[in-house]
Amino acid sequence: MTLQHTSLEIRREDVDAELEFWALLGFDHVDAPSGLRSRATWVARDGTHIHLLHSDDPTVMPRGHVAVLADDYDATVGRLRDAGFDVEPDEEFWGAARGFVRTPAGHRVEVMAAPPPP
Repeated sequence: MTLQHTSLEIRREDVDAELEFWALLGFDHVDAPSGLRSRATWVARDGTHIHLLHSDDPTVMPRGHVAVLADDYDATVGRLRDAGFDVEPDEEFWGAARGFVRTPAGHRVEVMAAPPPP
């Protein structure tokens, strides 16, 4: 079994900024099915989707997060910082660099150089 997608709520006016953010992490904007396009914007990378659900009053978890494995951690963090995002390094629990950043809509994203051990 594989996790195929997760969903995050965003305001409709944050769509463009969110698309730019997720592109920095290697996610491409993909078409949602026609019946969902008015309610959601989708991004995808290597078969994994993030569904950005349009909401007038989105819920943003203070600590909950999405984790992304970066192909090149240093380059990814550099792109985020160059685009004005604050990437906060965190403890390397399994010997790999990792840090947290907030999307334009306020969602917390963990960027990892390597996944935790099985």
